[in-house]
Amino acid sequence: MNSGKAFAGLTFEQAVRRYADTVTGVCVMRLQNYADAEDCFQNTFAKLWTKAPKLESEEHLKAWLIRVAIHECADYMRKNRRTAILSAPCGESVPFDFERSDMSWALCKTPAKYRDVLYLYYCEQYKVKEIAVILQKNENTVKSLLKRGRELLKSIYGGDASD
Repeated sequence: MNSGKAFAGLTFEQAVRRYADTVTGVCVMRLQNYADAEDCFQNTFAKLWTKAPKLESEEHLKAWLIRVAIHECADYMRKNRRTAILSAPCGESVPFDFERSDMSWALCKTPAKYRDVLYLYYCEQYKVKEIAVILQKNENTVKSLLKRGRELLKSIYGGDASD
């Protein structure tokens, strides 16, 4: 599949290898179901291939992929709302290695509006300003979501540790 396309200096195959874990993590956190996450993963990289966006850097590529993955998951949930299994937890049922973050089980217990911000901040190590750009939200909104999300995580962990 080598047609000379380049994505921020990477071949398509290099981009998939480099950002597969990131896109998978976003999809699993949003959908809480590995099979559904696989579909959105494939759609995300299919859009990279077909749209071939002009991307300035690898960071821009990563942010683009995260944004597309989030939109793919939202579209998937909207289309499959009636058939979704709402009680499926994402902990043990998901065969995905979250070793980058031992908080994945707690993130799964938070509402989706906090989960994206918390995941990008703690697992992907993005700064508030970068998260605002990726999620296309105001920085203050991201700060509020992060603050409330941290409070939820503290209650899930059962402690009152400081940020």
